[in-house]
Amino acid sequence: MNAFKHLLAPGKIGKLELSNRILLAPMGSNFAEADGHCGERIQAFYEARARGGAGLLTMGVGSIAYPGGTAEPYQVGISSDDFIPGLRQLTDRVHRHGAKIAIQLQHAGKSSTRDLAEGRELWVPSMPPAAKTDMFNALTQSELGRFISSSKGRERPGVRIRVMDRDDIRQMITWFADAAERAQKAGFDGVEIHAGHNYILAGFLSGYYNQRDDEYGGSLENRARLLLDVIHAIRDRVGPEFPVWMRMDAVEMDLPGGINLDDATRTAQMAQQAGIDLVSVSAYANLSTGNAFTQAPIPHGKGRFLEWAAHFRTHLDIPVTAAGRLDPEAADHAIAEGQCDFVAMGRKLLADPELPNKLKENRAADVRPCIYCYACVSQIFVNERVKCAVNPQTGHESELQIIASDAPHKVLVVGGGPAGLEAARVSALRGHQVTLVERSGRLGGTLFFAALAYPENGALLDYLIKQVRELPIDVRLNTTADDTLVNALQPDQVIVAVGARRNAPDIPGADQKHVWSGDELRKLMTGEGDDIAKRKLSVTQRMMMKSGSLVGVTNSTEAMQSLSKLWMPLGKRVTIIGGGLVGLELAEFLVERGREVHVLEPGPDLGAELAIVRRWKVLHNLESHGVAMEKNTQVHTIGKKSVNYSDAEGNCHAISTDSVVLAIGAETNPCLSRSLSRPGLEIINIGDGNEVAYIEGALTSGMKAALAV
Repeated sequence: MNAFKHLLAPGKIGKLELSNRILLAPMGSNFAEADGHCGERIQAFYEARARGGAGLLTMGVGSIAYPGGTAEPYQVGISSDDFIPGLRQLTDRVHRHGAKIAIQLQHAGKSSTRDLAEGRELWVPSMPPAAKTDMFNALTQSELGRFISSSKGRERPGVRIRVMDRDDIRQMITWFADAAERAQKAGFDGVEIHAGHNYILAGFLSGYYNQRDDEYGGSLENRARLLLDVIHAIRDRVGPEFPVWMRMDAVEMDLPGGINLDDATRTAQMAQQAGIDLVSVSAYANLSTGNAFTQAPIPHGKGRFLEWAAHFRTHLDIPVTAAGRLDPEAADHAIAEGQCDFVAMGRKLLADPELPNKLKENRAADVRPCIYCYACVSQIFVNERVKCAVNPQTGHESELQIIASDAPHKVLVVGGGPAGLEAARVSALRGHQVTLVERSGRLGGTLFFAALAYPENGALLDYLIKQVRELPIDVRLNTTADDTLVNALQPDQVIVAVGARRNAPDIPGADQKHVWSGDELRKLMTGEGDDIAKRKLSVTQRMMMKSGSLVGVTNSTEAMQSLSKLWMPLGKRVTIIGGGLVGLELAEFLVERGREVHVLEPGPDLGAELAIVRRWKVLHNLESHGVAMEKNTQVHTIGKKSVNYSDAEGNCHAISTDSVVLAIGAETNPCLSRSLSRPGLEIINIGDGNEVAYIEGALTSGMKAALAV
């Protein structure tokens, strides 16, 4: 019996029959062409998810007034019949695989950043209150420049606000109805009305943003009038049997006077009476801080919106869709318990579009996991196309295809970190004869230690190792790559994935026993550092390490997580030199283990390598734990109990500290590639050894190298 029988059971939205309850959540992707048309990139993206087995795909943010009301530079348009041919090509490609597809109809209202950038008026229900946010504080200069560049060089005359009059409201209703009719003509199986996430319909529903004194403001019935008018107009156009539903916010979090659960429930009931076939439950947060974005609409916490979906389910007679980081087990249970009827998955289906098929085949362990790093949605904030850190094919489905090789080769992959594992996996899938060598006794490389600092990375590590172990790959641990090995194997191609080279910074005192490099700490914690233990730990500390049973469980990140809370070779007060991805994730790891942490970053930015949304969350978490983080610092000396440095203004300071961790100094590492080089042997250097780009760079370079063989 399949473990996901409820999630995989057929379902219905109105008259629309679906093969299972897994829905691709509507997402802004920036995959359309610059003129709003559907080209190969976006068509291939949706076709891959259709092929993957989802019961229904929902195409995100179809712009009903394109280019007006758009929030992305490469947003899909559905405001003219000119868009129908491209949309029809897309729906045909989806239907070819037996899947169904709907399009979400949207006008971004005051969030129409493209209108703002190009000098058009922002349509709003009433003059919006002044807003303050710290979202821009954590952006790098490069990111700020790319955000600002959306103005395309135009002189910005200032924000132009248009408080909608009755003629504007009638126009908005017509735009929605026209778009729904076009969707039907283009072969979509239904439409979703976007009535959430701070866009125009949510603006009218919100008592905070809607301060009108006419029939479209005041009471809930008045604030819901525009939504109900839109529903009626769409029904009149598409008929009674064409599926129409809406996405709405259960609450506007941390926004006094905003949408609340009681009002949202009543709105949903009115929409049901008006002819809606389903309600998809989401939420939105007051984005006065960047971290709020990880509360809603894209939560970091598991099952964040499920309780609200369950509430709607008890108050409606139509199906309810739940969203908000529901893994397959939780989704199946929620449907079984009647908390919802469908589950919308967004990030999970970016990471692995084959997730539904793998669940059907009882291969849940083969699903490539989302690591919730927010690399995907962070792209939208800087006007870039969506990507996925763990799936290089996302948005590149036409370019990066794993196709069997016509001429299988012998491939030697050196290094068992994420880049090497991915290169070996894809090479083997293409039919090459692959040998993977790793100089240590474990696969995973720095990803193993990264999984300690950020547990979500552990699922990715488990996935990669499982795939490699189950393919015909000759894995050799405790093996050094040298001329002798190359001569013995006689490979046609060598893929070198040995990771970055880390040089100790030239700081007086950096050679003391209480000063640790990231590599030293990693090797000690993962059982590879006997020589380091002898050199840097006392006999008592080594006994504590042994009694903590660190040796023997070093293949389990979960066990290491627990044991590291009992003992670590670091004192109470820890100074981390380096505030990049490694330094900040290490700071989170140490704070959770009761350490007092101070971060000193020599550059102008904190966490520049972290995706923007994840950076907001990490910085918020560290600030809430009282972690001091300073930029533009220069460390002068490391003493036995202090670190001496100067701040951005040149003022000198001394921090009292028990331990120091050096989280700087990573650079590319071409050494092994050069040493193995010989005429007639193709060698490619990938991963951090070629470009320090962490997990995303490792997997992308690993896949591309394997596809080039």
